[in-house]
Amino acid sequence: MKPSARAHARVKSYAAVDLGASSGRVMTGRVGPGTLELAEAHRFPNRPVRVPEGLRWDILALYTGVLDGLRAAGQVDSVGVDSWAVDYGLLDADGALLGNPVHYRDPRTEGVAEKVWANVPAAELYAATGLQYAPFNTLYQLTAARSSQQLHYAKRLLLIPDLLSYWLTGEQGTELTNASTTQLIDPRTRGWSHDVAARLGIDLELFAPLRQPGGPAGLLRAEVLERTGLTGPVPVTAVGSHDTASAVAAVPAVGERFAYISTGTWSLAGLELDAPLLTEESRAANFTNELGLDGTVRYLRNIMGLWLLQECLRAWENPDLSVLLREASAVVALRSVVDAGDAAFLAPGRMPERIAEACRATGQPVPETRAEVTRCVLDSLALAHRRAIQEARRLADHPVDVVHLVGGGTRNTLLCQLTADACGLPVVAGPAEAAALGNILVQARAHGLVGDRASMRQLLALTQPLERYVPRGGAALWRAAEERLALA
Repeated sequence: MKPSARAHARVKSYAAVDLGASSGRVMTGRVGPGTLELAEAHRFPNRPVRVPEGLRWDILALYTGVLDGLRAAGQVDSVGVDSWAVDYGLLDADGALLGNPVHYRDPRTEGVAEKVWANVPAAELYAATGLQYAPFNTLYQLTAARSSQQLHYAKRLLLIPDLLSYWLTGEQGTELTNASTTQLIDPRTRGWSHDVAARLGIDLELFAPLRQPGGPAGLLRAEVLERTGLTGPVPVTAVGSHDTASAVAAVPAVGERFAYISTGTWSLAGLELDAPLLTEESRAANFTNELGLDGTVRYLRNIMGLWLLQECLRAWENPDLSVLLREASAVVALRSVVDAGDAAFLAPGRMPERIAEACRATGQPVPETRAEVTRCVLDSLALAHRRAIQEARRLADHPVDVVHLVGGGTRNTLLCQLTADACGLPVVAGPAEAAALGNILVQARAHGLVGDRASMRQLLALTQPLERYVPRGGAALWRAAEERLALA
């Protein structure tokens, strides 16, 4: 065999099912020595549905999109599934789904945290699980659902990517990186926190056995092969099924002195650590310890992210974003800012008005035009990025020389530059499809085509387009805005 033919034989193709809060996609990747190519096979909307009982995910439409995407992808050597965190489907004794999964923005968990803390005080809960407070964590959802008929009859709980993997293969499992977002995992042992579950009356037998990223998750069922036109056997590989875990795996960093921001509907800003940080100061700062590849911890803070802008665009009936960003870049910087981590912005609807109300309540100029609202949102996100990274590096005593910004927000050049300005550090933006690339690289690693995380990141840096943004100064303005928001 000629050398070129031998190299070609070592290139394999993978399908990444990557589901976000507003859209889903099936991406195909070709991986081999010095090769990492990504292409979009199929993209489909993710439209939650409001029904009389609340806000629900249209999981059947998502599964249809996955099947259509696998057909469009063509023959692949493996499939991996990642999605957003915390939400789940319940199955009965026959393995049938008991209703559409509840959306994390559904208000059913309002007031539930206080009930949980009455049994397990917040400080004890953090010391045991390392997870920041968020009203939609699976633990709070299960507490809210305790008296429901669905939970009463449920025999199995599968997180969203595990549910889709089950439908594809017939095999049930609970992938670890996503399980760590339930607030039922001990980040030190990387196993279930039996004490927390027992004190809250949560039956851990509902969960399928834990799976590790890179482990086998079954083979595509015969019916799936027929529907997609694929020739079996096609394995499904467990990846970092929380999309942020896959995105962080695709950070093209060199060395360890970096911070990351995974941007999209949410911004997840923080550090990659070797061990969890479970101090009371860390809890008070609302940092989370989610699990990543190879024993790592994703030490980060959840920030509302581009959801704020997405909701504004929806309210404005989707104007041309490029024009809006150009106009926003000409607006006076840091005229008004809001707390981009405030749960007041969690629910959908009336976002421009709610941003204006927040500015009015804090005595700041009220943004009136669409460009002013957009600039307020982006300045606020950059300020939230700054605060999260500064606090994370201080709490973890972890030096940072560069910020890697990955995900859909890398396409927003104004946000990238503002983040560099706010952090006072260079920002390397890209790749945009980080979750899909991390998904694919974990599959390729399971097949021996790439090595450790450093090798994965080196391959990303060599093959993916990256953009570098240098701080333009103005540190005093950002400090003043930070102080103004803190006083408010």
